[in-house]
Amino acid sequence: MKNTLLSLLAVAAISTTALAAEIKPALVYGTGGKFDKSFNEAAATGAEAYKKETGTEYRDFEPTSDTQGEQAIRNFASRGYNPVVAVSFAWTSAMEKVAAEFPDTKFVIVDSVVDLPNVRSVVYKEEEGSYLTGILAGMASKTGKVGFVGGMDIPLIRKFACGYAQGVKAVKSDAQVFQNMVGTTGAAWNDPVRGGELAKNQIDQGADVVYAAAGASGLGVLQTAADNKKFSIGVDSNQNHLHPGSVLTSMVKRVDLAVYNAYKDTAEDKFTAGVQANGIKEDGVTAAIDENNKSLITPEMQAAVDKAKADIVAGTVKVHDYMSDNACPN
Repeated sequence: MKNTLLSLLAVAAISTTALAAEIKPALVYGTGGKFDKSFNEAAATGAEAYKKETGTEYRDFEPTSDTQGEQAIRNFASRGYNPVVAVSFAWTSAMEKVAAEFPDTKFVIVDSVVDLPNVRSVVYKEEEGSYLTGILAGMASKTGKVGFVGGMDIPLIRKFACGYAQGVKAVKSDAQVFQNMVGTTGAAWNDPVRGGELAKNQIDQGADVVYAAAGASGLGVLQTAADNKKFSIGVDSNQNHLHPGSVLTSMVKRVDLAVYNAYKDTAEDKFTAGVQANGIKEDGVTAAIDENNKSLITPEMQAAVDKAKADIVAGTVKVHDYMSDNACPN
């Protein structure tokens, strides 16, 4: 009996080792840098969480151009990394090409859809999370004027802006919402100076809350708001801690879970392709409230957010998705 038990334990140990050896994860960030304290850093957090939990090492790469992104995805796949996760709509065409070339490799793309049998596409209902931040902005604003600074001028970022404006006007119908974008190329994600300039311009027009959805460029927005004693709203990662008392809330987008689940599902042979759309109901987006900003959120504001969440889940409130028709009702 003892020998049998030892044999079973040995087999289990070998199986566990074999399973771990088969998982060789990789991660390709969007342009803007791994430590943007926003979108890319959320992805890194997910990879680190999986590594801490399982001991599985991963490789990552920070592209600075679109060509580098495709090269990195292909390089990881050719070297046997699996799964290969790429975070950014910018890697859509690269993923379409590379995933087709490596049908036995599992791929994940975040913020875009690639219809291939070995690709999981993880997208978010950013309009829903932004609607919640808009409610808080509208209720916190004393001037009735709020701002939005986006990164690259693309439909995805317009989706944030549109949801935000809907939330603001749900609580303050006559509010003004200023909108500006940092730029039209990938460089727009990593220009905090320009982000700060745009925020200052909006503040000079009377905005007392400014929402940044601009990657590392948003750090300039948050800093400028703090310097001018106005409120800011962070994005993707919880940025409340960057300027406690100034960051009203953050629209958290659980990119970390997209990466973590990709690794975990592959390791457990539970990987599925297809589209995963994560909104409030799926805990994919939310407005962050923690020790850094809870003093800024009144009971009335909290109640309004809780009601909006419940109404969105119930379907009694439908936040318009800009990407459905490239139009915003506000």
